Amino acid sequence: MTNKRAAGAAARTRLTPVAVVDAALRLLADEGLEAVTTRAVADRLGVRMNTVLWHIKTKRRLLELMADAIAGTIAYDDLPAGPGERAAELMRRYRRSLLAHRDGAALVTGTYAAEPHTLRFADTLLDVLGEHEDTAEASARTLYALVYFTLGLTQEEQAMDDTDGSRFREAVESGPYPALRASRAVLAADTFSARFEDGVLRILGPGRTF
Repeated sequence: MTNKRAAGAAARTRLTPVAVVDAALRLLADEGLEAVTTRAVADRLGVRMNTVLWHIKTKRRLLELMADAIAGTIAYDDLPAGPGERAAELMRRYRRSLLAHRDGAALVTGTYAAEPHTLRFADTLLDVLGEHEDTAEASARTLYALVYFTLGLTQEEQAMDDTDGSRFREAVESGPYPALRASRAVLAADTFSARFEDGVLRILGPGRTF
């Protein structure tokens, strides 16, 4: 029993929270979000599940740290001068950070990561929006609109398969949906990148010059 406790203590000493998160991100890349469990991460690391839990406490905490690690890949250099275009560029970089990870948007959407990288992004974006909007309240609400729009759109983009577009067109053509039928060319043809750019522009203010 003493030897087992000593072995467990040694494993915990060798392991770090960063190593646990790195292993979880590799698991995410290989198998997707549904496969990410504390047991699966422990198996990857070759340790007991309790050793992983000793570092990250719960699966929810693990997902929060993974989401924050994704936010940690966002770069802040060489941003445009104008506040509107700066905000748009920050959202482009945010979207790219999500797309760079399998199920990245679904992972981030399911967490409330009050962690350094996530907070840095929010703080930077809010500071930029302070130059773009008239009031602090407007800046905060625009931040929510931008982030939630980007998360939702990117989650759909990452979840979509090759048959979804044709299923949508067939359903609209065969059903009682005249408004959708009239707009089907735009709704079905726009790329996710085009939808993203258009949506960000609408949120930041159509007609504004950035």
